[in-house]
Amino acid sequence: MNSTEQYLDSHGIRPTAVRILVWDCVSAQSETFSLADMEHLMPHMDRSSIFRALRLFAEHHLLHTIDDGTGQQKYCVCRCKHSSHINHVHFTCLKCGKTYCLEDYTIPIVPLPEGFVMEDAEYIIKGVCERCSNKINIK
Repeated sequence: MNSTEQYLDSHGIRPTAVRILVWDCVSAQSETFSLADMEHLMPHMDRSSIFRALRLFAEHHLLHTIDDGTGQQKYCVCRCKHSSHINHVHFTCLKCGKTYCLEDYTIPIVPLPEGFVMEDAEYIIKGVCERCSNKINIK
């Protein structure tokens, strides 16, 4: 078994040829990405195969999904130090539309009313990213 196969297998994912190809492409991404981005990077791969692999990776916590309000599901390779994505912060730029993982920033746990059980938490900050704010300052 190669390292990708071992990695997928160690996370409870059967390493098929499609999953290995998609994971190799996904794991090389340093920023958030969408299904459309993966289609562009893997033009010979069927859209539904890519989608199924992304969904499976997210279910097994290799990726986390980000709903940044753009209407397009985004993904990011999970580099969290903990097995859950709780307290994970993202920043979406209102100028360029990019979403960034802010792995070193956390949010506090919100106390919930009795009987409520948290299963997931998302925190999206919206504003202008450094690159776009520098463009604004240059003009």
